Amino acid sequence: MILVVEGISASGKTTWCAKHGGQQVVPENGRFEDVPDRKRDPVGTATFWAERNVERWQKALAMEHVSSWALCDSDPLKLHYIWCLWQIGEASERDWQFELDATRETFAQGRIGFADCYIVGSIDPQLARERAKADTTRRRSGFELHVRLQQTLLTWYSAMDAVLPGRVQFGFPAEMPALKNLDERYAVAVFDRMIASLPRPADIS
Repeated sequence: MILVVEGISASGKTTWCAKHGGQQVVPENGRFEDVPDRKRDPVGTATFWAERNVERWQKALAMEHVSSWALCDSDPLKLHYIWCLWQIGEASERDWQFELDATRETFAQGRIGFADCYIVGSIDPQLARERAKADTTRRRSGFELHVRLQQTLLTWYSAMDAVLPGRVQFGFPAEMPALKNLDERYAVAVFDRMIASLPRPADIS
């Protein structure tokens, strides 16, 4: 079973993962030195990120194989990030389309898929700012950008909840939820329905 915990920076997702996941946590990726330039090589950039997402999914699968479950601090299927950037005008529709195509290919190949459960937290932006300022142990580059992404992130997971009913839980629970393996982990038709249901930038208030 694979559980994903999502939320913007300072929302509390990493703290929740540390409390409930123990040794089963698959952490977020660190910084990469060899990221292609999206303007010069949009296809290469899309492929790069799709492959990094596959690597995290494979780590989750390996953890699941050994221990029967894994908890991912942020979604390995991180296609939502470029979509959210597009929604707020920080990426182009072309950027989104290239990354969508690259990610869909890895999905169709069965190299990445849907988790069995998603927990998605939200936080008042001002509280997030206060938490970020008080936490001197972590660098939070682009923090204000993350704050702007919160509503679109919730829209993304609402779309997922619509095509995979019962798999998404909004708000961090006090205890680890009961987990069970679910079908459609690699269902491309479900992936396509979710993408088709997403609003375009002008549709999001």
